Amino acid sequence: MSQFFPEVKKIRYEGPDSKNPLAFKYYNPREKVGGKTLEEHLRFSVVFWHTFKGGGVDPFGTSPVYDRPWDRATDPMQRAEDTLRAAFEFITKLGAPFYAWHDRDIAPEADTLRETNKRLDQIVALAGKLQKDTGVKLLWGTSNCFSNARFTHGAGTNPDAHVFAYAAAQIKKAMECTLELKGENYVFWGGREGYSSLLNTDLKHEQEQMARLLQLAVEHKKAIGFKGTLLIEPKPKEPTKHQYDYDAATVLGFLRQHGLFDEFMLNLEANHATLAGHTFEHDLTVASAAGRLGSIDANRGDYLLGWDTDQFPTDLYSTTYAMMVILKQGGIGKGGVNFDAKVRRGSIDTADLFHAHIGGMDAFARGLKIAHRIQQDGVLDGFIKERYSSYRSGIGKKIMSGKTSFAELERYILKNGEPARHSGREEMLENLINTYI
Repeated sequence: MSQFFPEVKKIRYEGPDSKNPLAFKYYNPREKVGGKTLEEHLRFSVVFWHTFKGGGVDPFGTSPVYDRPWDRATDPMQRAEDTLRAAFEFITKLGAPFYAWHDRDIAPEADTLRETNKRLDQIVALAGKLQKDTGVKLLWGTSNCFSNARFTHGAGTNPDAHVFAYAAAQIKKAMECTLELKGENYVFWGGREGYSSLLNTDLKHEQEQMARLLQLAVEHKKAIGFKGTLLIEPKPKEPTKHQYDYDAATVLGFLRQHGLFDEFMLNLEANHATLAGHTFEHDLTVASAAGRLGSIDANRGDYLLGWDTDQFPTDLYSTTYAMMVILKQGGIGKGGVNFDAKVRRGSIDTADLFHAHIGGMDAFARGLKIAHRIQQDGVLDGFIKERYSSYRSGIGKKIMSGKTSFAELERYILKNGEPARHSGREEMLENLINTYI
């Protein structure tokens, strides 16, 4: 394998006292927490798009600033092969077990779909060989149905049925490539599935179109024998003014409305949750409560900026709260902690990619360990259980079991009068979390 990162050796766990910036301080993949290793708990994944294809662009700097050794060949397919080899070298040295891609990240488009698919087949064959050689697995594949100009007005929600058909054909191929590479999930992210103006939009029709696309995907999954999980990733805005997959609650409602609830899980991203006005743990909890939390995109946003900054996760409160939700539901299943994150525009060295991922992996390892201690001690669970104890007996039990009526509840109040007030103890609980962190 070519040495695209000759200056970096295999990243190893050296413990919290290590001064080596290219070593894990908290992520020891073989360390066991609650009967599973950290690697089994966290299932870290490196993304292809930001890490290897990102040029350091932002809304006010659209010219790439990175000079990547794998991106220098003049032939587009040679660049694609070099990028794939660089990715597997990086992921192997980092020690992440998974990676994830969009179809157009790994293979460039040609003039026709037929030629584009041939390019994709060529790269998928190489990816299969590299997966076999390294042991790195595909967490999920997905299709980029938002960058090309044909998707200006959306893909599945496009007012032109010709564009809908193109998106379906592209997704069909991406699902088949995911199956060929033994991917464990397939993700739908509607980058432009929304509207800019209601003056030219039939919202009901567009949502029915999107449901039809997802129904076709379910049918194709069964037709090709794909056993992985289909995931939907919500996002509220940007680039569209209002996207139909706004947040976890919106997507769950959409799935229920269109008879797709049992066919899809959710892949939730921290920065998307904050753009929707939520915390990451809020959206995770909404999905988990419905039994639909399937995977996460690990990153963070800048609260002072209004766009998707996709920074690496280093906030211990966020990683702890996220892992509390995941541990409570018994783990992430076939999903993983996928670093949909990018280094800053000024972080131009290839070594910065390692520093960023090491920091994110250490932050989630610490979050996992903290969350496990909190769970084992039962301090939060005990408080919450006691707070809702009135629903386990008496009138509360009758309310929850459906054995009462407004008339009976009125008689109860007339007899028992005003209820007592109880403190929510928010400050005490926040202090408690600080003692663990």
